[in-house]
Amino acid sequence: MGCGVPQAIDRLLMSRALQYTKLIRKQDNMSGFIGKVLWVDLDNHLFTEEMIPEKIYQDYLSGMGLAAHLLYEHIPPGADPLGPENVLGFVSGLLTGTPSLFSGRWMAVAKSPLTGTWGEANCGGYFSLAIKKCGYDGIFFTGSSPKPVYLSVEPGGPILLDAEDLWGSDTLTTEKLLRERHGSQRQPGVVCIGPAGERRSLIAGISHDFGRMAARSGLGAVMGSKNLKAVVLTGAKPIPVADSQAMKALSRKPAKLTRFQIPLSSRMMAFAGKFLRNPWFKFRWDGILFTGVLRKWGTVGLNQTSIEWGDAPIKNWAGTRKNFSLDQSKQITPQAISALEQNKYHCLACPLGCGATIRGEGDNQTHHRPEYETTLAFTGLVLNQDYQLVVEINDMLNRAGMDSISAGGTVAAAIEWYQDGLLTDADTGGLALNWGDGEAILALVKAMIAREGIGDLLADGSKRAAQRLKIEDRKAGIAAGGSELAFHDSRLDPGFGLHAGVEPAPGRHTSGAFIYYTLFRLWTRLKDLPKPPLITNKKRQFLPSAETIHQAVTISKFTNFYNALGICFFGIYLGIDRLPLFEWTDAATGWSRTPEEYLQIGHRIQTLRQLFNIKQGVAPKDIKVSWRALGIPPQNSGPNQGNQVDYPAMRRMYWDQIGWDPESGYPTHETLIELGLEGRVAGWEEKYGL
Repeated sequence: MGCGVPQAIDRLLMSRALQYTKLIRKQDNMSGFIGKVLWVDLDNHLFTEEMIPEKIYQDYLSGMGLAAHLLYEHIPPGADPLGPENVLGFVSGLLTGTPSLFSGRWMAVAKSPLTGTWGEANCGGYFSLAIKKCGYDGIFFTGSSPKPVYLSVEPGGPILLDAEDLWGSDTLTTEKLLRERHGSQRQPGVVCIGPAGERRSLIAGISHDFGRMAARSGLGAVMGSKNLKAVVLTGAKPIPVADSQAMKALSRKPAKLTRFQIPLSSRMMAFAGKFLRNPWFKFRWDGILFTGVLRKWGTVGLNQTSIEWGDAPIKNWAGTRKNFSLDQSKQITPQAISALEQNKYHCLACPLGCGATIRGEGDNQTHHRPEYETTLAFTGLVLNQDYQLVVEINDMLNRAGMDSISAGGTVAAAIEWYQDGLLTDADTGGLALNWGDGEAILALVKAMIAREGIGDLLADGSKRAAQRLKIEDRKAGIAAGGSELAFHDSRLDPGFGLHAGVEPAPGRHTSGAFIYYTLFRLWTRLKDLPKPPLITNKKRQFLPSAETIHQAVTISKFTNFYNALGICFFGIYLGIDRLPLFEWTDAATGWSRTPEEYLQIGHRIQTLRQLFNIKQGVAPKDIKVSWRALGIPPQNSGPNQGNQVDYPAMRRMYWDQIGWDPESGYPTHETLIELGLEGRVAGWEEKYGL
């Protein structure tokens, strides 16, 4: 990272851990949520505090739910995502700052400039706590400042400050300067954009904790369009909790379970991938096994397993493990990467600690360890074998504030276009784009960040590039609704392909997959859900069935529920029979609700986000998933040979089971009444066919 960042991270994590432990106090007549949000009018530099009625929290919780409620109301139909009418929000979770575990996630929300749909970007660290310590459940920005500014919220209140001197700085430099400027009393929470967001790259993200990215949906471009360089929060208000002692008692067992560890080695992970590669059967995996991998190695622990198994797409989704074999991936084995580690780190309230810093080769600097997605994006997806190139590109993208998933997918598409003659030397400025050419890949990423030459064409993602090149956008740009897909293959798990297209924020791999149903163990706490058998036929999941689609719908509802709480996706791997999400929520709020009632809230949030897209003029049936990712045509070799996702049939069944019209994806009148949303569409039911 450079610029004193390693020491800054160590001090940051230690001081914040102390602040967190001092924060937990039993308080009477409290409710878990703050009950207030801050509105920042960037046009006029004005601030408004809005009190949120408790009924809204009862209906939507906080986090994702509160954001859906507010953005739906405040963003007018047809708003330009990069215009002043778009609203950019930062929300915490309902359980953030309470004695619960894994509750440190925060979310940036806005209308996505990349997809034109609901946009969201999820990140860990400590910023979620900083929002609530300032006395808010969320901070929302309207309009656009005439000059670069950043928001500072201190005990004395909010203020917009000049950011001219910060404009043009990378994310690490910006955060370091702002921490020095505002950290005399306590460590502030900081989010900021880098040059990619300033240049309004549609694949720009928002940085926190020196390069940890809320990367997806292009929300860094929204921040840049508003001339908002950063948000700095240094509040010190207490977090309300109805029964903190009960929450502490509930947290003891899952805290112990996270220490569960079986002996692991790179060889074992590779063998697991080979074993799982069989074409006929799959197992019901217990997610607690994956928490052991995450605790030891982080997400890169699955690098080899995913390549061998068929989970990791190779050569822009057109290749197989034969194009990037175990022998060629030795540099990205978990043990090889762990040998480079310097320090592990945790998010707020996280006992796993899946993050780490590593040292770069020859630069004597510390970098965030590239995650699984970044590693596969710039190795197997582009056939590069040099891990140090991945480290260098990861640092560049973090500093620029650019999404590594979309950047990797776009680079892979560009190489294929060049190989097919759809991009020429005249387009690339003489840069030859060949598979595995590290120098060319690095040059392409630099050009995208700078928006220079061919990079200007690619900086808005593969869909926009294909449109400007006047080539079929599904030929090589592997995306859903314009958002590049993450690197988990729907030809192995068709749930990834289904959720990529039916979710209101398309292309998100964490929104749902069939494997999540087993990892999360949802049947253990929710009525009428089937327990999957220990071994099932792998091919059966590709046949649309009421049972698998019911599981997919349940995953969507559950995902919205835990995103409203601010819970980490990896924490759910413990299984909801071991992670007391429902009991934590009751203890934090003072409510008493059944798991089914909480899932109904998730259903309401999901449906309101779908209404948001319809209000913005997006027809759900127009959100496409790239054919190649669905196995059209199917691969003729490799772990996923012959597999094909019947996406149209699965989508119709999903829409029908969730209560949306099976042909259009519009929520039915009956569903709107059931969820109490009929008033949201008053006056425009006929226009949108509801």
